Amino acid sequence: MSLIVQKYGGTSVGNPERIRNVAERIAEWRRRGDRVVVVVSAMSGVTDSLIKLAREVCAEPAEREMDMLLATGEQTTISLLAMALHAIGIPAVSLTGAQAGIVTDGRHTKAKIANLTPNQVKRHLADGAVVIVAGFQGQTMEGQITTLGRGGSDLTAIAIAAAVQAEVCQIYTDVDGVYTADPRVVPNATKIQEIAYDEMLELASAGAKVMQARAVEFAKKFNVRFEVRSSFNNNPGTIVKAETKSMEQVVVRGVSVEKNQAKVTISGVPDRPGIAAKLFQTIAEAGVNVDMIVQNVSQSGEADITFTLHRDDVKKANNITASISELSRARAVTVQEGIAKLSVVGIGMRSHSGVASSLFVALSEQGINIQMISTSEIKITVVIDEARSAEAERAVHDKFGLNVAR
Repeated sequence: MSLIVQKYGGTSVGNPERIRNVAERIAEWRRRGDRVVVVVSAMSGVTDSLIKLAREVCAEPAEREMDMLLATGEQTTISLLAMALHAIGIPAVSLTGAQAGIVTDGRHTKAKIANLTPNQVKRHLADGAVVIVAGFQGQTMEGQITTLGRGGSDLTAIAIAAAVQAEVCQIYTDVDGVYTADPRVVPNATKIQEIAYDEMLELASAGAKVMQARAVEFAKKFNVRFEVRSSFNNNPGTIVKAETKSMEQVVVRGVSVEKNQAKVTISGVPDRPGIAAKLFQTIAEAGVNVDMIVQNVSQSGEADITFTLHRDDVKKANNITASISELSRARAVTVQEGIAKLSVVGIGMRSHSGVASSLFVALSEQGINIQMISTSEIKITVVIDEARSAEAERAVHDKFGLNVAR
């Protein structure tokens, strides 16, 4: 008898028929004698609809009230799935994130898990029930409902798997696993059989939609081995686990593109200590995530600071940078939208050279201009025109021969 945690995304539970199909899949594991905890997202499209509804009522809704509203999406799904299991004779009980023991900090819409005490989960498992937990949500010590940010159901599943010491954590999606690129953009992309935590983390943070980056980071920290697989078939998925020596033989594991990005440039900033610290401290306090940062210093004693962020955070960041640039007497603040970040990832890059040059050649052969470059030990990221991101992804994928299964 194994203890299994399964997570089903929004497309997997997108309508009543799919919810019944998920119930049948869960029932198969139960009939084998396994104990099952299930984490679900809101039904496909529900979260977007709720956000749209909120903005029709209020142009800038309070983040606390947004959490109250968005948490209802997952709560609808857990109830419906429990009913579907009851209908086929499987005992099941639904729990909100708070009831499952998920305690978070107080940052609304982007909360972090502070503690998880799954007492109710364990009690219902001991009673023989399938436990269905609402993903994406938790509760502060003061009793305030919070949400974990987009993709937070992945984090919920990994956290629960760690807390209950599950033998298996299965992340069910609408694809067969993790691919070398987005198969909707790159038709000859291949499925990756196994991938290291660090590679999966870099791909997720670089725009791969299969897993949320924070969930991968949590899995690595607590050594939760998990599998990404499809809820529409029984094919083996992609195993995400600790790094092994054999993994280094693959130089580039995958290509990822993150769209909906923006670039902010503060020109003519006086080159003196404290300006950058004040700028990015203020941005961080506003809850804005900044990714790539480049600073150019001229001989005249002025600097240009450029950074990237998600397009949704442009308004917040623009207000902050405009205020700081005025105080520091910078010349101008410019914002450029319509950009994308393209990344190549692979732990083999630590011991192989020539990856950067191959990436740059692939883009130059297509006449695609590089606006910014950022590197880490196992990732190279470039900023390019979003309109050409699909073309770039295909060209880079072919350049590294990722169309061959490994």
